[in-house]
Formats: sequence, structure tokens, C-alpha cells
Amino acid sequence: MTTASVSHLSAIVAATADAVADDVSKAHVVFRAKARAHDAVASTVSLGKYSVEVDEPPALGGDNSAPNPVEYYLASLLSCHVVTYRFWAERLGIRVDDIKARAEGDLDVRGFFGFEDAVRPGFGEVRVVVTIDGPESRERYLELHAAAEAHCPVLDLTRNPTPVVSVLETPAANG
Repeated sequence: MTTASVSHLSAIVAATADAVADDVSKAHVVFRAKARAHDAVASTVSLGKYSVEVDEPPALGGDNSAPNPVEYYLASLLSCHVVTYRFWAERLGIRVDDIKARAEGDLDVRGFFGFEDAVRPGFGEVRVVVTIDGPESRERYLELHAAAEAHCPVLDLTRNPTPVVSVLETPAANG
């Protein structure tokens, strides 16, 4: 990784700070997604100009033609970690030559299938390991780790309850 590949991050942080200082409403961003079901349990999810496929393994009714939703969650968590580490390394003046991350989560399908109400349908635990290479001391990288853990949006979604309003739309009743 070259210094030039992340040097623009300082400019982004500064421009955003200036814009938000002038008008706090500029800090509000809306992200959108749409999903359309196909096959047994698969879906195509539209994310702006991008599209991703989602499926389940055969044991959960799918064809294993694409990652499943919880695998996408792990991907989101790891990629958000990488972004957050990059931004905070730049903000703190900490040199990072390389970042790698891996995650695994334990899921008990009894919760999903409704076999045991006391078992949650999501991950019981997720373990993340971030590996950083570079010339800084361990203490500086621990400082970076603390900043990234405090500011990673996807990690925040996991650690803190996020209100979700879910509405069911159906066709009008015949009659």
C-alpha cells in the first residue's frame, strides 16, 4: 500500500468537518437497499448501482449459489473495520502498511427454526481478529484499535440496539 492511496483521507475528513460545522444537516446520510426474492430462499439485493446475490446452504433450504445473510454481515463488519482503521490511522498520524481482518460467528439454528425460543436466531458470539503491519509501536496500534472500535459503524450496529421499524405492505383485500 502506498501513502498516496490513503493520503486523500485527510482531505475527506477536513472537508466533511468543514461542511458539518457550517450545516449539521450535512452529517446525515441515508443508505438504501432493496431485495427481491427468487428461487426457494435466494434474493437479489440492489444497493444503489450495485447488485448482490444472497442464498442459503442446502441445510437451510438454498442452493448455496451465493453467500448467506450472516456471511454478508461478517463481510460488512470486516470491511467497515478496514475503512475505520484507515480513517483513524490517518487522523491519528499512525502509519499502517497493511491491514487484514478475519471473523467468525457461532449461530445455533434452533433459534432461526423456532425449535427453542430461548436460543436467539442470530450469532451467539462473533470473533474478529485484525492484523496490522507497519513500523509503529504496539502502543500506537492499540491506540488505533481503540479509536476504530469506538467509531466503526457496523460494529456499533451490533453493540447497540438500533431501532428498526418494519412495515408489512399487502394488496388491498378483495371485496
